[in-house]
Amino acid sequence: MIPRPDLLEPASPGGIEVFQLTGESAPSCHVYMEAPIFAPDSSRFVLHRSAHAHGSDRLDPQHRYVLVSVADGSMTPLTSEVGATGPVVLPDGKSFYYVVFDGVRVTLRRVGLDGADRRDVAAFDAAPGEKRFRPTGVYPIASIRSDGRRYAVPVYFRDSASDVRMNALIVFDLDTGVAANILEGPSWCNIHPQFCRSTDPKLCRDIMVQENHGNETDARGKVVKLSGGAGADIHLLRDDGAGFRDFPWGRDGNEFCQGHQCWRGRTAWAITSTMNLKPDEARLIEGLPAVSANHAGIKTPGGVRNDLSASFVHPAFNHFGTDAEGSRMISDAARWDEGGKLYFIQLDAPGRAPAKRFVYLFSPRCSCTSDHHIHPFLSPDGRTGFFNSDESGVLQAYLIRGLESL
Repeated sequence: MIPRPDLLEPASPGGIEVFQLTGESAPSCHVYMEAPIFAPDSSRFVLHRSAHAHGSDRLDPQHRYVLVSVADGSMTPLTSEVGATGPVVLPDGKSFYYVVFDGVRVTLRRVGLDGADRRDVAAFDAAPGEKRFRPTGVYPIASIRSDGRRYAVPVYFRDSASDVRMNALIVFDLDTGVAANILEGPSWCNIHPQFCRSTDPKLCRDIMVQENHGNETDARGKVVKLSGGAGADIHLLRDDGAGFRDFPWGRDGNEFCQGHQCWRGRTAWAITSTMNLKPDEARLIEGLPAVSANHAGIKTPGGVRNDLSASFVHPAFNHFGTDAEGSRMISDAARWDEGGKLYFIQLDAPGRAPAKRFVYLFSPRCSCTSDHHIHPFLSPDGRTGFFNSDESGVLQAYLIRGLESL
């Protein structure tokens, strides 16, 4: 762990420190900021080496997930398999789950955070309930229920006879190993599944998902256009596929969902970032879901929303994450051609008012190109922040200490 006081600026608040966690010639970075990769006591977390900001190359033999100590930056490898993806840490902090796809078979594995007791939990070589569809890829972001009993990950499938392709959300029952397909269709190419982190028995079954209307794929099934028309919208459903609901964001021709959202800690509220045409801004909007209304977005009847960025002049926020309480937040912001900016944000009560305070931290000096996004997030206790940057010439992972002083 290398101290990086040179990243701080005269405008940076006192009491914070910046450290570079990785430094290899191969790019290393944090796992996508919405993935549950922390031990509950905030002492350890997972990142990956030989990777880019949105995942890794399935065929890269150098790709590894590693367990990192927040205290001293020491690292312990957790995986060695080619094709490992979909990382999550069990909510009790004892085990690590991930998927291995070898081009034919999808295997869900578990290993203790101490590296012991590695075992296969479940596997399939065809879509659950639709055997003619064979897996062609696994989405890099997965989620796990707060009681540790369900694991959700999107998988891409293809019927070789007809060349019909299917995007699906697969939920594994971790007690039985049974996998179920709970959501499928061409618009589910970039699902970003996120179990609600509440411990309430009903709320914890909810999975937030992203639907990319108007996306386009090439002949190989690769997405070449993420969305079109009125853009993506964000939904909620139970882990058995029932209870489909809508969040009141976007799709009115002026407000568009960026495709970045997270739960506000362990509450029932979620937060998204938007792109607005008039005025030209990128806002942070929290909301509660309502009964599905045919993808009406911001016009969803009964939808509840609150502009967290209403007190900020010309907001331009993008990626973000909150602490477990949902009272603190970190976000990156434009201008991207100047290396981006990082803000620490103190929130008011959910739904009540805009954020209380925005504290500028510093610029990560990142190129902010597609594979080099900043992707900041907080530890569950909100004391430590994390981000990516290629300011050294190679993408690396960084850590910010002292946020509790702000």
